[in-house]
Order: sequence, then structure tokens, then C-alpha cells
Amino acid sequence: MNAQADIGMIGLAVMGENLVLNMVHHGYTVAVYNRTTSKVTDFVNGRAKGLSVIGCMSPQELVAALKRPRKIMMLVKAGKAVDDLIEQLIPLLEPGDILIDGGNSHFPDTIRRTAYVESKGLLYIGTGVSGGEEGALRGPSMMPGGSPAAWPHVKEIFQSICAKTPEGEPCCDWIGENGAGHFVKMVHNGIEYGDMQMICETYHMMRDGLRMSNEDMHKVFAEWYEGELNSYLIEITRDILAYRDENGQYTLDLILDAAGQKGTGKWTVIAALDTGQPLTLIAEAVFARCLSSLKEERVEASKVLSGPSAKLPRRDRAAILDDLRRALYASKIVSYAQGYQLMRAAAKEYNWNLNYGGIALVWRGGCIIRSVFLGEIKKAFDRNPNLVNLLLDPFFRKAVRRGLSAWRRTVTLGVKLGIPMPAMSSALAYYDGYRTARLPANLLQAQRDYFGAHTYERVDRPRGEFFHTNWTGRGGTTSASTYTV
Repeated sequence: MNAQADIGMIGLAVMGENLVLNMVHHGYTVAVYNRTTSKVTDFVNGRAKGLSVIGCMSPQELVAALKRPRKIMMLVKAGKAVDDLIEQLIPLLEPGDILIDGGNSHFPDTIRRTAYVESKGLLYIGTGVSGGEEGALRGPSMMPGGSPAAWPHVKEIFQSICAKTPEGEPCCDWIGENGAGHFVKMVHNGIEYGDMQMICETYHMMRDGLRMSNEDMHKVFAEWYEGELNSYLIEITRDILAYRDENGQYTLDLILDAAGQKGTGKWTVIAALDTGQPLTLIAEAVFARCLSSLKEERVEASKVLSGPSAKLPRRDRAAILDDLRRALYASKIVSYAQGYQLMRAAAKEYNWNLNYGGIALVWRGGCIIRSVFLGEIKKAFDRNPNLVNLLLDPFFRKAVRRGLSAWRRTVTLGVKLGIPMPAMSSALAYYDGYRTARLPANLLQAQRDYFGAHTYERVDRPRGEFFHTNWTGRGGTTSASTYTV
């Protein structure tokens, strides 16, 4: 077979097929292979008929069809399937060839795989791809990391097929070494969990607190989409609220309230715990999905557990909705502030040189969390590349200050009505904690020292000096070693 394909694709599920078509529409020839080869035949004779797509019936055939250095993108299930495919491909390749994992792999796996593939003389990229089926076809957000030497060989292809900002900038750039790309995609997904949960809490308050109809809620989200909350998730929420099935019923009302998840939100929270970062909002979003999955238990509990009997306060509905809008925006700022703190901690832990403003630009288009809001994050890091927390940026500090009273009223209203708002309330608690110069952790440290001799630092001594008190008179002076988990 003549080597004529610019890139190879292994895996022809929804994302694989659509990325291939995207590449072809941008002038590239793509060789494709799938373990179930009938999918190759169906694709070449179906959606890809007459296009610059070369169907291959084996990995050997795919490799033979590729121009050097060979570039092979793998879109298979994360985990063992990726490792097995790498082992299958390595003997077929030559030094300088490039393997690309475009799936949702866990970033420690990508760190390990990058080192392993490089040890074989090859190059490796782990790239986050966000935007779903539509994004893959029309332009996703892409977050590549791995072997830096591989980037020049794929840059043109990736930046051609990715989404573009309104200014025409590509929503794809090199993120960093080894697992950096998949880490940033993981944080993207964690923020996505948070955004979705906050929107759901807003919907819950509208539906059960304000007793609004789907049509009225649709109109509110349509109005919000035209303002500072303009985003893909607000857009689809607007559309979902108005959608009726063939019988004229609102489809949303027929959907079971038990949420699923694929694990990236959980990974984000675990990474936060590993690096000691207070990712409280996203953690609550993950736990809210876990709680929703206990559907049968909740139904039984609803029959015996009582809630508040408070009625909606005598306030103008428009005023309450305006509070909701402001609370949602302020909570969103906290979500991104926490996500960026996590990326900063990981960059230090793994020696990544992350471009935080550039990451906001990559997320401006194509991905699930795309919004006008991200443009302000880009400006914040342009103003101060060393910004330690978005809440300290003048724009976001002012935005939170404008919405703070509304945020407090909204969370209070949820408590009074018994409507759970775990993401919004945890975001507010984080904000109040972050702005507090003296937290009650001094008591916590005293408790730890009392029962475990874990020592503490003092406000009247330099940081790094540790002390122990014999609280009972029976403990002596021996203390435990100081360490941080």
C-alpha cells in the first residue's frame, strides 16, 4: 500500500468517526482501522464514501498507509485497551513515529505511557478532546500534552480541525509535558460537573420554589443566555426546557432523576485531595450525582423524613430570579477559581509549565464549558500571569462583590424552603473561608495535639517551628513527627 495518509485513526465510535470527517473536510487524508472491521467497511461505504479516507483491515495495513513520521490517533476505551493497543503498535513503528491517545485517559496513565513509549524511541501525545459528537465534527477544544518533540508534527492538523474563538484563534495549543493535557481535560470535566450542578440547583429553585412552568423557565434561561451567563450549558438548558416529545409532553419531565457519571469528576476531586486543594464545589457536584443515584432510597425517605414548612417569601418573582442569576454567576467564579488553583498545584507537583491564560483560550470554543466568561479569565492572566486565585483579580473581585448579597439571599432561601443547593452553598462557604484571615483551625490543631501529640505552630513564633503541650499533665513531652498528607 502506498503511504499517502496524513494521519491514522484507530477506533470508529462516535468521536472517532466525526474527528475523521473533520480532518477530511480540512484537506487531510486519513487511514482508519477498527478492531471490529465491519465498522471500517460500513464507514468507508457510508458516511465517508467518496472522501479521502483509506479503510484498513489490520494495524499493519494502517501503518503501511501512513506518511512518515507516522501519526496514529487512538480513540478507544480508557484503561487496559489503550495499553494493549500501544503494545500491538510499537513493533510496527519506527523511531520518531507518534502515538496519540485522544480518549479520556487518567493523567497518571498518560505520564506512565509517555515515558514508556519514549523509551522505545517513539513519541507520545495524550490529548483531551472536548465538545462531544458535534464538537468532534465541527471543531472541538483540544488539550494536547506529552512528548514536546511531537507537537510540531501534529500542530497544523490539530489547530486546523479545532474550534476557533470569535477572533479566529484556535482552541488548541500545547499544554505541557507527559500527562498535562489529560490533566487539564480532567479539570475541564470537573468544572463541567460544577457548572451543570449549579444550573440544576437553579432549575430546582425555579421549579419547586417559585413553581415556575417549563415555558417560563425556558424564557428566563433564554434571557440569561444573552447576558454575562452566556455559555453552551445555559444554551442547551434553555432548549431542553422547551423541548416536547411527539405527544406534546415536556421530555425533561419524563426523565428519571438519577444522574450517571464516567469518573472524570471523581478523578478531579481525588487529584485535589492528593494536592491538598479545597475543590469544594466540584466535590459537592460529584456527591450530588451520587445522592441522586439513590433514587429508591430517596423515595422511601421522602415518606418519613420531614422538611421545613416555610412558604415562599412575599418578594417579587423577578427579584428572586435576579438573585438566582447573580448567585449562579458568583458561584461560577468560585468553581473556576478552585479549578485553576488545582492546576497551579499540579503544575508544581509534576513540573509542568502551564499557560493559564492559554488554557482559558483553549476552552473558549468547542468544549462543553465554553462561555464568554472564559474571555475574562484570559484577560485576568494577561493582567497578572502569576495570579494565585481568580477571586483576587479586580474584575472577578468586583463581580463577586456585586452579587454577594444576592448569593447569600439565594442560599438562605434554599435552606428555608428545604431545597438543596450543595454547590452554590459550598461555593459561598469557600468564599467566606478564603476571605477570613483567622479560621478556627487553631482549635483543630489543639485537638490534634491533645489526642495525638501532633504538634502545632504558634502565631508568636516563625512558621516552621512546631510545639507540643502536655494538655493532661500525664502525656509527657514526647510528640509525634510532623507531616502533611
